[in-house]
Amino acid sequence: MNLAAQKQWAPLRLANVLSQYAVWAAGSLLIASVLLICFDVVARKFWNFTTGGADELSSFAFAISTSWALAFATLQRANVRVDVLYQKLPVKLAAFLDWLSVVALGVFMVFLTYYAWDVLAASWIQSSTANSTMATPLWIPQGMWFIGLAWMCIVMTLMLARSSYLLVTGDIGALQLLCGVRSAQEEAQEEAANGERLIQSEREQVKA
Repeated sequence: MNLAAQKQWAPLRLANVLSQYAVWAAGSLLIASVLLICFDVVARKFWNFTTGGADELSSFAFAISTSWALAFATLQRANVRVDVLYQKLPVKLAAFLDWLSVVALGVFMVFLTYYAWDVLAASWIQSSTANSTMATPLWIPQGMWFIGLAWMCIVMTLMLARSSYLLVTGDIGALQLLCGVRSAQEEAQEEAANGERLIQSEREQVKA
């Protein structure tokens, strides 16, 4: 957790921790799918057999991991925003646009999650399966995909509540730390901190 605004409000602090666990799970899922594909390629080359379904499972893994990583990326302000004019705007106007970006993203996520639920419900009612030899029940991957989108909606609700409070109270600095565009200085400081951690880890390995 590197955002002061999140540290000051327990719900967002908890959301950040849970989102971090989710993104670790998403990363593990992607690594597992990569290993499965690599094994499938090697098996075809040298043993003339295939595990079957590697492409299908990897596509499911990609969709699920993407939705599970959305909340963490948003909390870390890693989502892409066009800031050509943003840097030149007055501070208060930029803060309002930061708040408006949270509103816009939240509305988009609500609509996306609503239609994701519609797809999931249809697959459950119709007992739909994948058009493949595995015939995977679609409600399983779609359900995991929907969980990530639903969690993103919860996080956006928390961010909207917090950012609205900060905007009304005039705490522009905390608002920018919560949902503003990351500055070059912040990114440089984060890279420097990562470098220090790597150096410290190497030193510990040498001592061991």
